[in-house]
Amino acid sequence: MLQIAFYGKGGVGKSTVSSNIAAALAERGLSVFMVGCDPKHDCTMNLRGDVEIPTILDLLREKGIERVGLETLIAGKRIELEEFIYRGYGGIYCAECGGPKPGFGCAGRGVIVAIDLLKRLNAFDILKTDVVIYDVPGDVVCGGFAMPLRKGLADAVYIVTSADYLAIYAANNICRGISEFANKGGSPLGGIIYNVRGMLDDESVVRDFASEVGSQVVGCVPNAHIIAEAEIEGKTVIEKSPESDIANLFRELAVRVYTNRLTSVPRPLPPDEMRHFGQLIRKRTRERYMDG
Repeated sequence: MLQIAFYGKGGVGKSTVSSNIAAALAERGLSVFMVGCDPKHDCTMNLRGDVEIPTILDLLREKGIERVGLETLIAGKRIELEEFIYRGYGGIYCAECGGPKPGFGCAGRGVIVAIDLLKRLNAFDILKTDVVIYDVPGDVVCGGFAMPLRKGLADAVYIVTSADYLAIYAANNICRGISEFANKGGSPLGGIIYNVRGMLDDESVVRDFASEVGSQVVGCVPNAHIIAEAEIEGKTVIEKSPESDIANLFRELAVRVYTNRLTSVPRPLPPDEMRHFGQLIRKRTRERYMDG
């Protein structure tokens, strides 16, 4: 079983990339399980359309975890896989970790509890999963969100970023988290995925960053209308427009991610080099704005 974690700054298109990769792998006959780790519980939305599913944390609260504890719920068989796992497009298993009640607790706590539950219930073995995809927010300062890379759950971590400075900044922080834990049994970096967002489309910025941290760019996703159109309908591009160039691009990216064995322990950039990247990006943004 291959386990992959996708990280990135909020709004960078991480769920778009991971759900389309999941759909492309399922299309190849693989059994895929996608675990949404964002407390907004919308990571798997494009695989399940308008179908709402309970989050793992909401279901556990409903069953009294705060009163009796997880061990008691499992021992008493008071929670079953089919209660929180939904089978979406292409037969992909979907689950959302969820988060605490608004204003209470750590948002990343849901990831820790949810993954613990999945392991205790032997979910991946029972479902005969070939690929597990974790879609994780980029705030690796939070212990819960860092869990997939800290515990070495993923065979490889992929960072989704745009050429925007804040997205690159977040990517560098994720690299720092990976490098901190990689030599202690944590997960290595599989590569960078460039997903175009905003007015600046500059692949060279992302390739320069990948080179500086000792990694590779494994794919580039353009800013295409068909992606937004598919998401309005709660679909991946693979489902909505399977013959399109973008669908084929996601298929190629999925194969590269699935077959990639070239991983590394990244070298995060120090603050002064990050400032250099910021100056470079702002300069190119101004130049494009003036040319436009």
